Amino acid sequence: QVQLVESGGGLVQAGGSLRLSCAASGRTFSNYVMAWFRQAPGKEREFVAAISWSGGRAYHADSVSGRFTISRDSAKNTVYLQMNSLKPEDTAVYYCAARTGSYFYIVQSEYGYWGQGTQVTVSS
Repeated sequence: QVQLVESGGGLVQAGGSLRLSCAASGRTFSNYVMAWFRQAPGKEREFVAAISWSGGRAYHADSVSGRFTISRDSAKNTVYLQMNSLKPEDTAVYYCAARTGSYFYIVQSEYGYWGQGTQVTVSS
């Protein structure tokens, strides 16, 4: 059973930084794509970034490109989302997700495994 556990959320001022972690367990993830999504109050869940576990290829949404960076540590079975230059509009619950295969999808329905989410609040 795949388990994804996020951590690292919190309250930060605009312009600050946070690093989210997603600890993955239950499988060998060499053939998985890992992703981060976020959901702000009253809005749909949206794609943030994805990374292939084996090759480390990464893709970031335009809204976070240049500010956020997704990475993974295979030895620790952990995926990270480094968030810099945070803005109030980045406030959301951030979710870690996983899917088998090597293709990147930005649609949440393509991901079969989800964590419980971690709250990120950016004050102005």
